[in-house]
Amino acid sequence: MERVQALGAAIDAEVAKAVFGQGPLTRMVTIALLAGGHVLLEGPPGTAKTLLAQAFARATGLDFGRIQFTPDLMPGDILGSNLFNFQTSAFTLTKGPIFTELLLADEINRTPPKTQAALLEAMQERRVTINGEPHVMSPRFTVLATQNPIEQQGVYPLPEAQLDRFLFKLVVGYPDAAEERRIVAEHGGRFKSPAVADFGVSQVTDAAAIGEAIDVISTVRLADEIVDYIVRLIRATRESADLECGASPRAASLLARAASAAAALDGRDYVIPDDIQRLAAGVLRHRVILSAAAEIEGRSVEQVVAALLEREEVPR
Repeated sequence: MERVQALGAAIDAEVAKAVFGQGPLTRMVTIALLAGGHVLLEGPPGTAKTLLAQAFARATGLDFGRIQFTPDLMPGDILGSNLFNFQTSAFTLTKGPIFTELLLADEINRTPPKTQAALLEAMQERRVTINGEPHVMSPRFTVLATQNPIEQQGVYPLPEAQLDRFLFKLVVGYPDAAEERRIVAEHGGRFKSPAVADFGVSQVTDAAAIGEAIDVISTVRLADEIVDYIVRLIRATRESADLECGASPRAASLLARAASAAAALDGRDYVIPDDIQRLAAGVLRHRVILSAAAEIEGRSVEQVVAALLEREEVPR
């Protein structure tokens, strides 16, 4: 567990060189990577969502690809296509940018649902089908998607089926006054290239080490009391009067997997209730729907989840 803990600390330290004040966010992305999940980052423009993804890719050393989602983007622009080669008189697969290990899907809600759906099979099964032929992707394939809030113009809400493919939905807020001052002091007075290497971010691990860490995480113990705690919490979302739609059994399984990764990154070979409590909002935020009454009262999903956690008996 010490090696996994050291790996997480090294990634945190490198990303922090470029992205100030987002340590907890970086740790959640690391948890998702080791748990085999995908992450949706939501926040207003200019809050370092894209920079965070680029710095994370640099620190982990994974093959990195980026797709800038636009209203005219087509599924073939993501997946690739079979093109006829006149020299060989045969069709040759030209792979799209999705064939990578770490994919930045930038402003994913800027493109229509038909194109968004091109990611579905890849995110769920880590393979894609092009012209009826399946193509296997890297087992480490991870999507870091960014989106702007739905209230802004020119955006398309993600379909529920695609939202469910993300392990976490993380809200990226504005930095506090001290961190914002640091951003201005460090980068506001002089030109800085957008390349994360210019911020001093360097590679501290690789795909092999990440694979070893994932193998270690599979040995983390989930006590029966912890399993029961997770199941009670997920079932409580379906019974809550504040929620029109609760979470599915998939949410319970993903929460358990993420908690195991979080425990290993903290140097433990067992999951504790605190792991569940600090990950619950990220796992459930995009999987539950507020009731009309809760929306009228101005309640948020985070508040409802916090109330459910307070209500459930904590294992000892």
